[in-house]
Amino acid sequence: MTDDPARETFELVPLAGGVYSLRSLANGQTFHPVVGPAAEAMRLHVGGTRLLERANALPPGRGPVIWDVGLGAAANALAAIHALAAGYRRTEDVFLYSHDRSLAALEFALAHAVELDYPRPYEPALRALLDGGETAVSVGCARVHWRVVPGDFAVADDPSPVPPPDAIFYDPYSPTVNPEMWTLELFTALRGRLREDVPCLLTNYTRSTAVRVTLLLAGFHVGVGPSTGEKDETTVASNDPALVERPLSRDWLENKVYASTNAAPLRAGATGGRGPISEGDFARLRGHPQFASPSRSATETP
Repeated sequence: MTDDPARETFELVPLAGGVYSLRSLANGQTFHPVVGPAAEAMRLHVGGTRLLERANALPPGRGPVIWDVGLGAAANALAAIHALAAGYRRTEDVFLYSHDRSLAALEFALAHAVELDYPRPYEPALRALLDGGETAVSVGCARVHWRVVPGDFAVADDPSPVPPPDAIFYDPYSPTVNPEMWTLELFTALRGRLREDVPCLLTNYTRSTAVRVTLLLAGFHVGVGPSTGEKDETTVASNDPALVERPLSRDWLENKVYASTNAAPLRAGATGGRGPISEGDFARLRGHPQFASPSRSATETP
């Protein structure tokens, strides 16, 4: 994000297939490039967390909790609401917490709802969210209680009374533009916010070896996520290994990570660029429970 996110401005960008997205004029990054906001959000985050399947299978008396980290133009949050409206069969309410430092992208999306299309069915909810920081949307026999959690997620304290999540849509700007959102220190703190009795699945658009190494060293189990756009794979991470359907394998660790010239974990305040992983960090990875015994194979695209 920019140093002053309130001043961030955007422009519409035409994509293939006649859909539009938006681009930050401050840093040149396009939201949900190639396939567009609605398609990428549904495939990567809703599909990648298996949101409907897992929400419908929760124990009685508790509805799903979603952390939407990087509200942006609300494509991920609205994809979740759209999917729940179509297939959530429970009466327990859903709780959706969107984290962001600025609502500028959401304001832009609402002003251009016709061109972007995906916000159009939810314009009243988006206006309520902008006006008061929270809203509610009906999904079948339940409601989604949607709240904005303002501030810098990278330096936020434990967000109690925000409950621990079942799913995290992790979608900040890239490490090049927003490095503080990708550090070992942040992911370690995030892992500490999760409860062991609440299995959580995190989805993200990256396929970076360095980011995957960082997540593993933070204590997550990490695997290959769904393809989207020009990427034939993305990344998922969880506090529960049973949720990771395609975990990164020991072959990935021994060959891809050890041989890479850019596999060092991302640490706060690091200077001089990234490089190969150190012997100490590699030893820590080899001791991770994910690699303690032979597992299902999953590969990574270079």
